Amino acid sequence: MSSTTSPTKAGPSGPLGALMRHTDLLAAVGIVVVVGMLIIPLPPLLLDMLITLNIAMAIAIVVATLYLGKALDLSVFPSLLLIATIFRLAINVSVTRLILSGEDAGQVVHAFGEFVIAGNLVVGLVVFLILVVIQFVVVTNGAGRVAEVAARFTLDAMPGKQMAIDADLNAGQISDEEARRRRAEVSDEADFYGAMDGASKFVKGDAIAAVLITLINLLGGLAIGVLMQGMSFGDAAHHFSLLTIGDGLAAQIPALLIAVATGIIVTRAASEGDLGSDIASQILRQRKAPLVAGGMIILFGLVPGLPKLPFLLVGGGLLAVGIMLRKQAQDEEAEAERLELEAAQAPPALGAGADPATEARPVDRLELAIGYGLVPLVDERNGGSLLARVSAVRRQLAGELGLVVPPVRVHDEPGMDAHEYIIRVRGSQVAKGRLLPGHLLAMDPGDAVGQVAGMPTVEPAFGLPATWVAEADRPEAEALGFTVVDGESVVVTHLTEQIRQHADEILTRQDVRDLVEGLKETNAAAVEEVVGETLTLGELQRVLQRLLAEGVSIRDLGTIVEAIGDRARLTRDPEMLAEYARQALARQIMAPHVDADQRLPALALDPGLEQEVAGAIVQTPEGDVLALDPTRAHALVDALRGQTEEAARRGLHPVLLCSTRVRRHLRRLVEQTMPQLAVCSYNEIGPGINVETVGVIDR
Repeated sequence: MSSTTSPTKAGPSGPLGALMRHTDLLAAVGIVVVVGMLIIPLPPLLLDMLITLNIAMAIAIVVATLYLGKALDLSVFPSLLLIATIFRLAINVSVTRLILSGEDAGQVVHAFGEFVIAGNLVVGLVVFLILVVIQFVVVTNGAGRVAEVAARFTLDAMPGKQMAIDADLNAGQISDEEARRRRAEVSDEADFYGAMDGASKFVKGDAIAAVLITLINLLGGLAIGVLMQGMSFGDAAHHFSLLTIGDGLAAQIPALLIAVATGIIVTRAASEGDLGSDIASQILRQRKAPLVAGGMIILFGLVPGLPKLPFLLVGGGLLAVGIMLRKQAQDEEAEAERLELEAAQAPPALGAGADPATEARPVDRLELAIGYGLVPLVDERNGGSLLARVSAVRRQLAGELGLVVPPVRVHDEPGMDAHEYIIRVRGSQVAKGRLLPGHLLAMDPGDAVGQVAGMPTVEPAFGLPATWVAEADRPEAEALGFTVVDGESVVVTHLTEQIRQHADEILTRQDVRDLVEGLKETNAAAVEEVVGETLTLGELQRVLQRLLAEGVSIRDLGTIVEAIGDRARLTRDPEMLAEYARQALARQIMAPHVDADQRLPALALDPGLEQEVAGAIVQTPEGDVLALDPTRAHALVDALRGQTEEAARRGLHPVLLCSTRVRRHLRRLVEQTMPQLAVCSYNEIGPGINVETVGVIDR
């Protein structure tokens, strides 16, 4: 008997792992303890531990902010700032209770007071006030102002950032997941800086509270010592001032550290490195700065009356740093020149541009990789014309499909067989072939007489039987009626058919945007009404991709946009919209299948069988799906194949006619085994077309 357990998030093991798994409980207990400290008296030893913990927390927070790449990496900082402030004030209250009650306030407070005062009350007060001024006037005010401005500008820029994300998404430059991530980041950034604008007031209030608590401790201690404990004024002043200054410093030092952390995090720009690395790299990048600064400091050291040793040491150190930076820059320039010279002398790879970085560019949409034995096909100096013919194919398909075919990256690829070629779409292999050196490809168009001597093979583009014949046997093969083509034609034809078959994968949102921009010049009304108002650019892209997947040209984009625009208010399903677009393009779709007499050879489904197929269509969250029994599906495909082959023997190439409801599902059913079979609906038959039923698919 086996059991299964749900996966848990990986984390540290041992006691630390157990502690990390209960951080939510620890946070709740911590808040309750802090609130309890405001009410319940604490023993001096525990208070010493809490003061030490407070200082350690402040140091850890400052160090954490130094290593941030961007402010959002510590998005919890506003809440952390509030908790740290309340914790520190709770310690102040606990210490004040012990000081004014005349009890021992702990060794940490006493040690801070003794160390700073050093027998002089005025010196201790001045040092404490200086720390307060630094925190309140310098750090806190500056950090608060920066947080306020950052929050204002972040909120003002938020709509523009959201529009930029939508524009990138519609252009196809980012995925839906990336768009969601960037929108969440923009929202988090606005929330963070808005919270920091308010959280900076905690730091300012903490500084004011520190001054007030110190005054209360000092004046209250004097009153209690003189009036209630019978101490002389001098003894009371010394005793309570020592404890008050010790308490103030024990609280003010971590408060100052937290204020510095606040200033760092609100002034931190996004970067891949930590703050120390960024400061060093950006300052030392200016090589002349240490040289000029060192020279000026040495000149100051030569001024009569000024101490020479510190100025000469510091100035000499800066000059040494400047000289080392200058030498490093010269070495880097020499290395760059050497690499550039080596790159210039090295023979360029086939298809490489002037910039070597192009080899690291994103995946090409269309790619033709060839073995080294086929390199002469692209060498124009030796008569190769493959590149020119590929360009001609792009222009031809642009006219046929209405699709701007992207450039085809042709390059040699190590590791391939010498006479092999591979066609890739978006980096994935979709087809491959091999040429036989010194041979031509001979194919029987159907009326050839006799046989031609050679090596039997299969034509790669259409899978037809063919024969590799020697170049010297070309006249004989042509005399027998064979169609003879050279290796370049084989590659170009194969590439052309693969582009046709994968045109839907090639079409990007940027291509759709460019097509829509061109349509605006002739049919601006349709574009303004449909694109952006009724349908998004992505939805239009999916409609066009569905049409291209079935070999339907999208050249008449105006008709497509108008047709789907009329129906888009009823449904936004790209599959259904593509059906409506097909009906609007009925004349174009049927043109290749009718003869000169406008006769259309067709296969039809038995009404009962068509009803069975329609009944097997089920609705899912992803759209309609054909849930036909696999046995029945195989039988239907076999029957279609048999009828199609029978019609082909009679010299006919029929289309399969059916209702609009089942058309796209039948197309998906047969597209893998019979991609050449056109599946059309009755609504796509235009006036004047005579349907000639050449076969019926029954049960």
